[in-house]
Amino acid sequence: MLLAARQLFRQQGYHATALSEVLELSAAPRGSVYFHFPNGKAQLAVEAAELHARELVDFINQAAEESGSAIGVVRAYIGLARDNLVDSDYKQGCVLAPLVIEAARDADELGDVGRRAFSMIIESLTSHFTAFGLDAESARELANALVAGVEGALITSRALRTPTPFESVSAALETQLTQFHQATTVDAL
Repeated sequence: MLLAARQLFRQQGYHATALSEVLELSAAPRGSVYFHFPNGKAQLAVEAAELHARELVDFINQAAEESGSAIGVVRAYIGLARDNLVDSDYKQGCVLAPLVIEAARDADELGDVGRRAFSMIIESLTSHFTAFGLDAESARELANALVAGVEGALITSRALRTPTPFESVSAALETQLTQFHQATTVDAL
């Protein structure tokens, strides 16, 4: 049910997703949703968002280990979002964005889960960027820019039906990383 909810929230948003659709897509029996999620749709959304954030952090950790560089993490993070969107024929955006946007109409827990999830992702990126040699301020700036750039690219790519915005974000962040490294090298001299 969590995976089905995540897919539907990514495709059509929180309010447009009915529990009956989640049950249909997951092939779960009707009573199971209230057994596992006694607080209903909001609880399902919170748990789906938390799962998504944990999986992204795991992905970031793996990308950092495999690439061994900040640029490798940037490319992997952008590539994951781009590939997921393109592979879904531009139908699946971010699971967190609809919860944040639509939280104003609902319980604060939706807004809180978005804040916690994005914070967790940014903290993970910041930690790896620091480990790769960026100072704390530059690492946080890059992490924030990466997350914001990917979120914006998801929206514009979906609207334009092209991966070009992801390429632009990648080029801009690679330039920013190069500038960070050049400044660090000059400071070291």
